Amino acid sequence: MTLPSHAGIVVIGGGIIGCSTAYHLARDHKADVLLLEQDMLTSGSTWHAAGLVGQLRSSASITRVLKYSVDLYKGLEAETGLATGWKMTGCLRLATNQDRWTEFRRLATTAKSFGMEMHLVSPEEVKRMWPLMNVDDLVGASWLPTDGQASPSDITQSLARGARMHGAKIVEKVQVTGFEMQDGRIVKVKTTLGDVACEKVVNCAGQWARQVGAMAGINVPLQAVKHQYIITDRIEGLATDAPTIRDPDRRTYFKEEVGGLVMGGYEPNPKPWMTDDLPNDWAFRLFDDDFDHFEQHIEQAMVRVPILEKTGVKQMINGPESFTPDGNFILGVAPECPNMFVGAGFNAFGIASGGGAGWVLAQWVVDGEAPLDLWTVDIRRFSGLHRDRQWVLDRTLEAYGKHYTIGFPHEEYESGRPRLVSPIYERLKAHNAVFGSKLGWERPNWFAPAGTEPKDIYSMGRQNWFGPVGEEHAHVRKAAGLFDQSSFAKYELAGPDAVTALEWVCANDVSRPAGRLTYTQLLNTRGGIEADLTVARIADDLFYIVTGTGFRTHDLGWITDHIPAGLDVTVRDITEEWGTLSLMGPKARDILSAVTDADVSNAGFPFGHVREVAIAGHTVRALRVTYVGELGWELHMPIDAAGEVFDALMAAGKPFDLKPVGYRAMESLRLEKGYRAWGSDITPNDTPFEAGLGWAVKLKKATPLLGRAALEKVTGAPLKKRLVTFTVADADVVLVGRETILRDGEPVGYLTSGGFGYTVGANIGLGYVRNADGVSDEFLEGGTYELVVADERVPATLHLAPLYDPGMMKIKA
Repeated sequence: MTLPSHAGIVVIGGGIIGCSTAYHLARDHKADVLLLEQDMLTSGSTWHAAGLVGQLRSSASITRVLKYSVDLYKGLEAETGLATGWKMTGCLRLATNQDRWTEFRRLATTAKSFGMEMHLVSPEEVKRMWPLMNVDDLVGASWLPTDGQASPSDITQSLARGARMHGAKIVEKVQVTGFEMQDGRIVKVKTTLGDVACEKVVNCAGQWARQVGAMAGINVPLQAVKHQYIITDRIEGLATDAPTIRDPDRRTYFKEEVGGLVMGGYEPNPKPWMTDDLPNDWAFRLFDDDFDHFEQHIEQAMVRVPILEKTGVKQMINGPESFTPDGNFILGVAPECPNMFVGAGFNAFGIASGGGAGWVLAQWVVDGEAPLDLWTVDIRRFSGLHRDRQWVLDRTLEAYGKHYTIGFPHEEYESGRPRLVSPIYERLKAHNAVFGSKLGWERPNWFAPAGTEPKDIYSMGRQNWFGPVGEEHAHVRKAAGLFDQSSFAKYELAGPDAVTALEWVCANDVSRPAGRLTYTQLLNTRGGIEADLTVARIADDLFYIVTGTGFRTHDLGWITDHIPAGLDVTVRDITEEWGTLSLMGPKARDILSAVTDADVSNAGFPFGHVREVAIAGHTVRALRVTYVGELGWELHMPIDAAGEVFDALMAAGKPFDLKPVGYRAMESLRLEKGYRAWGSDITPNDTPFEAGLGWAVKLKKATPLLGRAALEKVTGAPLKKRLVTFTVADADVVLVGRETILRDGEPVGYLTSGGFGYTVGANIGLGYVRNADGVSDEFLEGGTYELVVADERVPATLHLAPLYDPGMMKIKA
């Protein structure tokens, strides 16, 4: 078959993700779509997938994506005439211990927060629903009635037919061999059947997505892992509509198929395939059966379903699946190439995700921005670190091994550490620091008291750091703390048109004179918050931009992608060139004045200003700003000077009882002040008005602004949701986020952040209250509130102002 010489959008890969993306591009957007498949449709991972379809995730947007998949699969046969094998059997998740049961109680609350039906059922009810199961060790189970199962190949063929029906072209038996690039963009896709000129490319090449991306200089951090399951002979008494089973404490799953069972699992010692390029001829091939490795799952499965001891195995499937270093799939526009989009790395959730992922990815391709808050799956959550194949392998195998482990709050990955450390890492270790990891950086989460092992001990209740973090919190409130924030992402934007560029990208006014800094959001075309950062004007044509560690690739990409064409401006990532020490607390000025001759008085160095000061013989960019609600400065210095600056501050701070403090205390401190965190409290789904940040939007200024049109449309209209603060007085309650908010007994939203405020002596949660008719102060203050925490109601108090003010030691919560 010959290829067309041109296509508007070329989709690479004919698995479920590629076919779903092509289908939605053609159906929803009438796009000129060409799908290329190197072998036959469904080849790679799709054809041998187990086909379980679950929907609940910890993100509301990703749960919505998976719910969309179910709705699509229900009606696809009626549209295309091809069956999908969809069966809404429901899913039972089993709990055999109290920690797992607490996790399920929290998940039940999350499900209700996201509008999903989920029930907690007794072992007796499980036995009634699945009579062949041994329930002797169960505490209970969760029941999601709208989950189910499907035939991966049938769904893919149905999506492909639907794509063709709406005008998409699909060509099989054609391999992509490279790309013709021009000014960093793809202009042609090179194939074994000739070249195709195009405007955009969507890389849905499954386990080959990394190799396809590499042809265009793009990194797609995937690792193929050997995943096995068996198909049994028929089992007498097994209902054809038996619920799918996930037995995480035994690391196994089951689904009914043709009268028998499909059974597989996620072992703690997975086997990777290879880190080099995968062979192109692996379209419909499998690995040899590995019963020795799979025996651990068989042993657990026979305890759960005893009849398996007498049941034959019809077939073992041992095939490669693409997994990622954090267990989340990959969507979005590649940071290295503005017209290649990626949909890959589905961690054995490709069938569950396929319909919805294709829907949002198609919209992303057409609009150039995500239609929802898809940060948890955005390819721009990765960084240069993820080009290290060995690091990706190690971390991905750890993530695979955690697939069914209990999700303890605040749990850290352990592989590939330490990777990136600041110059004061060893000094902090000497202070008994307990480190966490963010985008490869080691960061002190808390400091263990003398005589205590510096180690996290995870639990579903208060963890072992709760007391020490409270001491650190109190210390910042009464004296001063020093935070190592060298992992902050840092950029310099320079050039004659620097102000013009930033005025378009930034919601707040950054045209202030040199020496000023601006807290601002970056907005999308919907008025949603795409980033939250600080812009310091160092000179007329030089700006220093600081943002969160994990947002390094995303925020830099957003800025560079949205600088208007033709402007004389450059942007440079200087993260590793600068260290950051944040000095915060009422004694901060006393300490800073002891190490510098600069005027750091309130008159000489007001809030919201940036100055260059000398500390320990080094020039330091001092930004007067705070994220804890106390007097403070971020001190940015050349990275190799960080150790000497730290030593100088600690020595000068000794009379003022200065101590190093970790990120867990910072989280508690910021919650008391109601400071927002991007990715949880403020997201691309939320406008500054809804988030209480309207004061940081320059609508009164007549300059062009990305997102202005969307905000102007809603200016003056009643807000349908607002971010507010809640407190819960019961100290035994643990808030972790996603708890349901009840107003007069009715659900009106859920918490986006949760923690404990040590100064106010109460649990604190931030969350959006929603009401279609408007959320006025009168509406908010006119209700009685509760939070649903681990499936139980607890009284809560709503607050419209920050809980803590530096002038008051405590506000009644």
